[in-house]
Formats: sequence, structure tokens, C-alpha cells
Amino acid sequence: MAGGVNKVILIGNLGQDPEVRVTGGGTAVANMRIACNDRFKNKSGEWEDRTEWVTVVAFGKTAENCREFLQKGRQIYVEGRLQTRSWEDKEGNKRYTTEVVANQVLFLGGKGGGGATAGGSDEPPPISDDDIPF
Repeated sequence: MAGGVNKVILIGNLGQDPEVRVTGGGTAVANMRIACNDRFKNKSGEWEDRTEWVTVVAFGKTAENCREFLQKGRQIYVEGRLQTRSWEDKEGNKRYTTEVVANQVLFLGGKGGGGATAGGSDEPPPISDDDIPF
């Protein structure tokens, strides 16, 4: 297999409303933090829950739909790829962040809920964005 695979699939709940901004070129960019929970048995045989916070970035129409239809606590399905960026902070230190660049975001259960939303709702159909600018 040439090149490798960079694919991420997550289901989690939004920790806050999506933060959406528009680039100088007019492309919407949504930044979201989602909590993904994992349940496992510890060394004592007791169940433990662990939450992993993941930063997700969506572009274009996907970002616009996230702004319009998502709010804190909402469960979402995200499919995308990992990307690491670097920048310099105010003190000149090099900083890094790893995030998921979404190419598909599906809106699942209502705020804090699980499962797919029942038919007949005002929900938009599943969305994807083939216009990611890189």
C-alpha cells in the first residue's frame, strides 16, 4: 500500500458551541471541541470512564451547517484526517496542535442524547464538504 492511511472516525459530544470565523477568502471555518468517552476495566476489575477531548475543524458549507445546527452537548459523528500545525506563541516558543480536519459531520441525537434523530425533524440531511481548501 503506497502512502499510508490517515483516517479518523469519532463520535462525541460538543463541549461548547462551534466557533466559526470566515477567512479573508470568504471560507467559513468551524472549530469544535468534542468529548469522546471510553469505558474500560482497570487493574482492580472495576469499570472506569475516560474522556478524551478532541479538536475538530470543518470548512465551507460543513462549517456553516455546524454553526447553524449545533450547540454545546450535541452528539456528532465526525469523519476526517489528523493534521498537526505549528506556530510561535507571544514569547517566541514553537507550539504544536493536532486536530481532526473533518470531511463529514453527521448530527446525531439531541443535546446530550444518543442515537439518530427520529424522522420528520427539522434536521438537515448528513453533510460532507468536498471543498476543503488543501
